[in-house]
Amino acid sequence: MTYATAEARQQILEALGETADRLSVVLSQLGAAYELLDEQTAEKLEHDLFAPVRLAYGRTRRAHQAFAQRHELPARAFEPAAPAAPAHGARGLIESAAELVGASDGELAELQDSMLPVEVGDAPLRADIEQVRRQLADYGAHTRALVRTLGR
Repeated sequence: MTYATAEARQQILEALGETADRLSVVLSQLGAAYELLDEQTAEKLEHDLFAPVRLAYGRTRRAHQAFAQRHELPARAFEPAAPAAPAHGARGLIESAAELVGASDGELAELQDSMLPVEVGDAPLRADIEQVRRQLADYGAHTRALVRTLGR
């Protein structure tokens, strides 16, 4: 294995790890927001925001583990994020979560655009990244729709 390939694989693992860490924080923020909402709005948050992020988080972690295993690299453990403090209320937590989801999607898009997954010849990784991005694709629209209803 050339140095460039080893370096590319390490960059991929780091990007996946950072994405998973961000999504863990999102889950924590959405969990805190859930507790501040009325039952109907909380259920909408759970369905439209929490569920897709939970799926994306799980797939990102599995992609990291599987990629590391396929290429005999050390995988890392993922710890849940610390509970989010509801200092800015449900709206602030939801909006902050949306920013982190956008950053996660941006990082995955950058990884795809870099062609590193193609260069290291890992089709399952490319499929995982595409699936995570698909799970997060409507997040911004769902966030805007939910935030518009807060406080009414």
